[in-house]
Amino acid sequence: LLFTASKDRKYLFPKNMRPILLNGHERALTVVKYNRDGDLLFTASKDHIPSMWYASTGERIGTFNGHKGTIWDLDVDRFSTRFLTASADTNVFLWDCQSGEKIREFSHYGPVRGVAWAEGGEMFASISDPFVDHNAQISIYDIPSGADPEDYRDTPRLEIDLPKNEDGKQVKPTNIVWLNLNEALFVTFDNGEIRLYNPETGEKLEEFFAHEKKINRVSFNLDKTLFITSSSDFTAKLYDVLDLKHLKTYKTDRPVNAAVISETKEHILLGGGQEAMSVTTTAGKVGKFETRFFHLCYEEEFGSVKGHFGPINALAINPNGRNYASGAEDGYVRLHHFDKSYLDMKDPVPAEEVGEEKTQEIGIE
Repeated sequence: LLFTASKDRKYLFPKNMRPILLNGHERALTVVKYNRDGDLLFTASKDHIPSMWYASTGERIGTFNGHKGTIWDLDVDRFSTRFLTASADTNVFLWDCQSGEKIREFSHYGPVRGVAWAEGGEMFASISDPFVDHNAQISIYDIPSGADPEDYRDTPRLEIDLPKNEDGKQVKPTNIVWLNLNEALFVTFDNGEIRLYNPETGEKLEEFFAHEKKINRVSFNLDKTLFITSSSDFTAKLYDVLDLKHLKTYKTDRPVNAAVISETKEHILLGGGQEAMSVTTTAGKVGKFETRFFHLCYEEEFGSVKGHFGPINALAINPNGRNYASGAEDGYVRLHHFDKSYLDMKDPVPAEEVGEEKTQEIGIE
């Protein structure tokens, strides 16, 4: 582990805070996600097989077998009974969490990039890439929990077409989230744009550019009052959900693939690294594959945790704030449990100093 200590705050992750290495995937990780209670961890990668783990011990509970392509996204419902996966094989699968059995599949025209449960768990939305003559699309499906899965419709209740821009370029959606009370669908794009759509009519409600390059991932806090975007333009940005006001920017020297907001501390965790295509010619120290810790308010980086041998593609922090998981291009998930010194730590207000603040790097063998 490596931690950066500044003059304002000096503390280290102790030697006994060892990560649990989850070696359950054969290819690069694409997504890691906790359930709402924080006792289960779901992971997916390019090896077609999502997995479910105990968040406390890192023990694998089971796998969900059936996809034939990369799993780009997944989502679990409020009570961890049903589970959705979005895949490059153009399908969204609905699974039973307890048995691991596939309940139903929903076909799309192109590779499916994202999927999200609506509040209440009675419907879900997905985003798919353009394919041949079909534009990218947002699809909304009704899957009431009390109904027989055989009675679910194969076709979506609503399809929102995402045509080419005026300049003829096709933009691809990268993430989709339902806002509170299912009032709007929040969609990010590979050109740095964010749009809000009405889930009943498909009408575009808002649109603005948050980044100059692709938005790789978006993450909300638990009550969906704040969200943070991760971009290839080397920044992550914090926004207010209510008025979409830009609040903070966290600058790095590498593409940011994932960022999450701590529920218990005013901390932001960032993950990313050098482009995956250049990793084989780069040492771990040069590629900068660590998880970086920023103070939410002061936009100040105060620490980092190393360990991966490839760019971090996915990050998730437990709703209880006691552990976090990172998934990388190296095929490993690292599950870190914070120790008591971090959990009890207070964040003092940094003193204003003239000139740049010097930091020192302290290594732990």
